[in-house]
Order: sequence, then C-alpha cells, then structure tokens
Amino acid sequence: MATPHPVNHQPGFVLHSYAYKETSLVAELFTRDYGRVAVVARGARRPLSGLRGLIQPFHPLLLSWYGRGELRTLHAAEWQGGLAPPSGRALIAGFYLNELVLKLLARDDPHEGLYALYNQTLQSLAAGPGGLEPLLRRFELGLLKEIGYAATLDRLAVSGEPVSADARYRYQPGHGVVPDDGAGIAVPGRTLLDLAAGEFASPATLGEGKHLMRALIQHHLGGKALYTRLLLQELAEL
Repeated sequence: MATPHPVNHQPGFVLHSYAYKETSLVAELFTRDYGRVAVVARGARRPLSGLRGLIQPFHPLLLSWYGRGELRTLHAAEWQGGLAPPSGRALIAGFYLNELVLKLLARDDPHEGLYALYNQTLQSLAAGPGGLEPLLRRFELGLLKEIGYAATLDRLAVSGEPVSADARYRYQPGHGVVPDDGAGIAVPGRTLLDLAAGEFASPATLGEGKHLMRALIQHHLGGKALYTRLLLQELAEL
C-alpha cells in the first residue's frame, strides 16, 4: 500500500533508472520495508547534484522520499558502502535479478524475506563469478515463493504422493508435478528433489533445473521477454 507520509532512511537498492524531463531521473527502488517503489529524483542529472552518483544499481543506500500515487519524490539518498558491485558475468546476473524483481514484484508490496535474499545474493555475486547457476536458481525459487507462486516439487499435484528420485515426471506450470504420461516439462525425480532441498551439487540438476526454472519464470511473466537472460545466453555461446 502506498504511504502518504514521508519515509526516511529506508534501506534499499536502485533496480533501474531512466531520464525524466530535462534534469531528473525516475528510479525503481527495491526497499526492505516498502517493497518496490518508484521515485523521481529531481535534478539528479545536474553536474553538481548530490544524487547524481548515487542512483546506480547494486549500491546499498538509505533512501528518503515523500508523496502519494505511483511516483513519489526522492529527497535524500545516502550510500552505505560495504558491498562491492559485481563484475563480468556476475554483473549481468545482477541485472537479471533486478529485471526479475521489476517484472514479477508488484509495487508497494513489502517482502522483507526476498529483500534479505536479494542482498545476500548480491554479496555472493560480488565475491566472484564462480557458482552463478546455484545462486540464480536459489533466488528464482525464493522469489516465486515470496510472491505466492511457490513450486511444490517433492510431491505429486493431485495424489500428494512423494516424488521418487528414480522416476521421471512432468511439471505443469500452475498445477504442479504429474506422472510422465501427459503434457508438461519433462524432469527427473532426482532433479525435483534436489531443487526442493536447495541442493545443486549435481551437474544434471543444474542443467535440468535451469530448464525447469526458465519455463516457470516465463509462465509467471505472461510472455514478457527477459532481456538479461537473452544476453546471458549469448555470452554462453561465445
């Protein structure tokens, strides 16, 4: 719910920003207690603006704003430090996180647990490019859970029977795990159990898990394209 009263010193990150009028910016924020919030940073593109260098992704900030409606007014931002921005492929992975939050999280819908997961994932990305796939899969699963689309992966949708590691199944987005005799995304039982437990040691689980999560995310996006995913795929083919 939008807050008419001023908000001061709210921890948050900039997900995305773009030019607004001659000297201002509109920034999409992800904040700890207020979720995704859109603000206008007036005069932020002026050379001497104190906000000019702060409206950047991946920098932990304390943010203050006021106003009603879809677009609030940012009146202060303070850099908190303590988190180096990711680089290389990890940087693109960070932009992928931002795009997921932008496209799947409703505005003014607080998700403190997701904010903590986002912060933790950024810290892991900043530590180096190794192990990107497990980080992204954990974030995708956590995001779907936080917004009410948690995927039940260790039991069949209708019968509730536990998934067997040695069997093959199909996953139907919006429905769940079904026997391997109908429509849906083919996936081994071991992969389903590993994803449910957050275990990504197996290369097979990483490959099958990426395929399944890609389909689930795309289902909940309703056909919207993810530009950072396309870029990651292109880099993987170089």
